[in-house]
Amino acid sequence: MVENRPGLHLFSHAVMWLGMLVIAAPLYLAFVASTHQPQDIVQVPMPLLPGTNAWETYRDALLGTSQASSSNAPVWRMLWVSTVMALLISVGKIVIALLSAFAVVYFRFPLRKLCFWAIFITLMLPVEVRIMPTYQVMSDLGLLNTYTGLTLPLMASATATFLFRQFFLTVPDELLEAARMDGAGPMRFFFDILLPLSRTSMAALFVIQFIYGWNQYLWPLLVATSEDMYPVAVGITALKGSGESVAHWNVVMATALLAMLPPALVVVLMQKWFVKGLVDTEK
Repeated sequence: MVENRPGLHLFSHAVMWLGMLVIAAPLYLAFVASTHQPQDIVQVPMPLLPGTNAWETYRDALLGTSQASSSNAPVWRMLWVSTVMALLISVGKIVIALLSAFAVVYFRFPLRKLCFWAIFITLMLPVEVRIMPTYQVMSDLGLLNTYTGLTLPLMASATATFLFRQFFLTVPDELLEAARMDGAGPMRFFFDILLPLSRTSMAALFVIQFIYGWNQYLWPLLVATSEDMYPVAVGITALKGSGESVAHWNVVMATALLAMLPPALVVVLMQKWFVKGLVDTEK
């Protein structure tokens, strides 16, 4: 039992507020930078109060009218590509992991355990390790600069398969026997019993995989050859420019803040299910 000491109470709140300030300070500076002209941001010291250029900056960022020499891709398009990419990756990972874990746990076939460990060993081969042959396959299939090329190599997940396998092993065998006695086939048992029981785990995994797909950078950088297919992580780098190009830091900061909104919204809306899926042990 935790003792209710006034000193400990004040100390814990002070640590919490300090942590909030550490996290919020860069976000505040990014917001301030997005409200000033580019020449004002590079001054020393940088302005610490919001300016009057916020509307123009966010309009230029969303519509791609900032006149930046490096990239004029509209941010709304980048956000759309990132959203579609994150949704396809997260849903694809969950569907593939559910089916593969279901097959490994409930079907008896030769080398069943070997197949599971072969899937699990792929954790040592992330996409960064096999990026060149994967890129060659996507190129030969004509999938460069497409949503399929952006998402398909990232859909399989050994971690998700392992998590669902461990959960399916905790499901009582009596449920399977009762389903058989009622005449339910394997897929009926899967859809009517296992899926409802897996809702919290699916929700927690969806949040994690959505953020994983949203933050992808290296693979989209190779596959997306047109600005129309840039996800926002690649688009921010393009906006910064390189060489002698002038970076419009106000637009870059505005884009970075806009890029945080969709994943933050997903976490806020699914927070209850996410926490429940991580801590719920009464399956």
